[in-house]
Amino acid sequence: MDCCILIWILKDWRKPMNSKVLFFAILSLSLCCCSHKRDNVGIDLIHNTQTVDGKGSGEKMPSIKFDRDSHDFGRLSASENVSYSFHFTNVGKADLVIGGCAATCGCTVADYPRERIAPGGDGYVKVSFKSAGMSGRQVKEVTVSTNGEPSRVKLRVMAEVGI
Repeated sequence: MDCCILIWILKDWRKPMNSKVLFFAILSLSLCCCSHKRDNVGIDLIHNTQTVDGKGSGEKMPSIKFDRDSHDFGRLSASENVSYSFHFTNVGKADLVIGGCAATCGCTVADYPRERIAPGGDGYVKVSFKSAGMSGRQVKEVTVSTNGEPSRVKLRVMAEVGI
């Protein structure tokens, strides 16, 4: 309703208008637009049966297990782009959902499956690293957030970058 009033007021914007009316019209527009805010957290992550203290409630829970949590690329030149795919399995008893992957640096990005992983199912988190502008020993981390146990897993990639 506020949006309809605002459109009606702004329709005749060339006519002289009281500054208070204009202020309230803009305020109404901003409230109208902000009230439809979307949350990026999926419903699957909200239904995590884990308690605040980190202990499961005994219900069926997903559980992510990576074959390994680190990879060393060895020696790289200062302009190489490399990637490694970390294999994981859902060893839990419910569908696993990866909510996101956050890297410690803009030179490192991760790609992960967006679909549910059934119990016993597996997948890959592909971590890509760009060595441009770097030199020496590099250690980068990617934090994988899930609806399972553990809820966060850190993956590390390392490299010795030459000039």
